[in-house]
Amino acid sequence: MLLNLEKISKSFSGVRVLEAVNFDLKEAEVHALAGENGAGKTTLIKILSGVHTDYQGVIKLGGEVVRFKSPQEAAKKGIVAIHQELSLVNQLSVLDNIFLGREIRKRPGFVDYRAERKKAQEILEGLGLRLNLSEPAGFYPYSIRQMIEVTKALVQEAKIIIMDEPTSALNQAEVARLFALIADLKKKGCSLIYISHRLEEIYRLADRITVLRDGQRVGTSLTSELPPSELVRWMVGREITQQFPPYFAGGGSEKLRVSNLFIPDPSGLKRWVIEDVSFCLHQGEIVGLAGLQGSGKSELFHGLFGSLGQKIRGEIHLDGRPFISHSPQESIRKGLALLTNDRQAAGLIPSMNVIRNITLASLKKFSPRGWLQPTQEKRKAQEYVEKLRIKLRHLDQEIQTLSGGNQQKVILAKWLETEPQVLLLDEPTLGVDVGAKHDLYFLMNGLKAAGMAIALITSELPELLAMADRILVLHRGKIVAELSHEEATQEKVVQAALGGCLQEGQKTHENGKLHARQLTGHEKNVR
Repeated sequence: MLLNLEKISKSFSGVRVLEAVNFDLKEAEVHALAGENGAGKTTLIKILSGVHTDYQGVIKLGGEVVRFKSPQEAAKKGIVAIHQELSLVNQLSVLDNIFLGREIRKRPGFVDYRAERKKAQEILEGLGLRLNLSEPAGFYPYSIRQMIEVTKALVQEAKIIIMDEPTSALNQAEVARLFALIADLKKKGCSLIYISHRLEEIYRLADRITVLRDGQRVGTSLTSELPPSELVRWMVGREITQQFPPYFAGGGSEKLRVSNLFIPDPSGLKRWVIEDVSFCLHQGEIVGLAGLQGSGKSELFHGLFGSLGQKIRGEIHLDGRPFISHSPQESIRKGLALLTNDRQAAGLIPSMNVIRNITLASLKKFSPRGWLQPTQEKRKAQEYVEKLRIKLRHLDQEIQTLSGGNQQKVILAKWLETEPQVLLLDEPTLGVDVGAKHDLYFLMNGLKAAGMAIALITSELPELLAMADRILVLHRGKIVAELSHEEATQEKVVQAALGGCLQEGQKTHENGKLHARQLTGHEKNVR
């Protein structure tokens, strides 16, 4: 056995988060570590990779007892982790980030930049990326930064690579390249610990699966011997027979109308990321937005929310009244809320506790006449903890100590507390486990039934097809297709997102949109 973790236990502030957990890893194996948010997965891999040094239990590497005092010490022994939350320094160049703390040196005091550049380019090209290595890492979108994190691990030529939700922000092409890389690493004798909430990834990649629940090991099994239904039951402690809630058609009065919207590139390039876009959103309706990386989906949400200031052009009406927001504060006041796809950069304040993060966007409600009322804040935060099943030790806990999925639930609670008329959700289930996703889907349906207008971006097509009343597909900043719930299929959405024409049976409407016409009974039978 290459690696053994024996009876690993860990506490934070007297609260046990891991209890006598056993885990092992063979050579040239992909071993999946599964469990709900807050199950202890991230804590376990942080112990293994030298982030957490205060724990009980024994780690054996190749039969030798080891106890790492830092990630650098773990890396020297061949163990490298790609954490769910990115650790890049956005102000440093891509090259400096890749080799930070492990520079290639010609001689003491002199970095061999030519050797670094050559090695980085080889790995990036293997991942299908051509980047300007001198550009600051923060210049690139989240998905590219995630691939830079993967490159950081690969340059160290590790024996054991830990991947914590590595595909959470990647598109299908990037995921395919990552999976090919994992297969290649395995052939070369590298072992991987793989954490993901996407069951299809676990069953595609893993040789074995270990499940944690509430800080304890539930079991370990060969992937081929563990049916998905049993895996879910191990993870959540209950049987989930239906992942998505039953669909019901929504739609009432018009809440949001967007006409001829243009949004410039936020990075400063002289181009439109959104060009001549028009659509509407109704009360009690979920409208999905689909498109590849760079199609402009997220920029559209930020433009509507006021994150981009006064740079946008076009007409927007909210509840029938002209609406152009110049700031998020103005949008919140008028009933528009945005859950972003990058919770660390724009969703939470890490050093604040759970209570403060939940009430942050609605402080006026809790501070009549300018005096904050902590008791009311705490009561409201507790309501959301129970409603959204947020796992935490106590309400005063800093949000940065929560698992990624529970952080996401806190951010959602923050926006729900503003009581929005229109809710923009950009990847709301990012890094969220299967049980929590199930809860969020039912919550979204409940908000829809209560009359809220919801616009939804998600990279998971089954989620989009199950939840949306209509799907708008963007390609290079333009809406190229609009499909109803009944008409939408994965093939149609992907084809439109790639810029292709839809199959026979569809026609072009005004504003460049494509709509599927109603199929006849004979056509349905043929299909």
